[in-house]
Amino acid sequence: MSSHYVTLVDGRPEYQAVPFRYVWPAELDLMARLAGLRLRDRWEDWSREPFTAESTRHVSVWEKPAG
Repeated sequence: MSSHYVTLVDGRPEYQAVPFRYVWPAELDLMARLAGLRLRDRWEDWSREPFTAESTRHVSVWEKPAG
């Protein structure tokens, strides 16, 4: 998939496509763990609703352990 952006620069349109793919939370958790981070919080959205098996989005916060 990709996102497409058109911005006006000095009155002229500039186009940019940014490719991306969906990443499962577990995949992000693995990358964070390999980087020495641990999961601190995970919510469904910015209002901090609980993340459940039915959640279609997430906000995850990892931290570097002290020491």
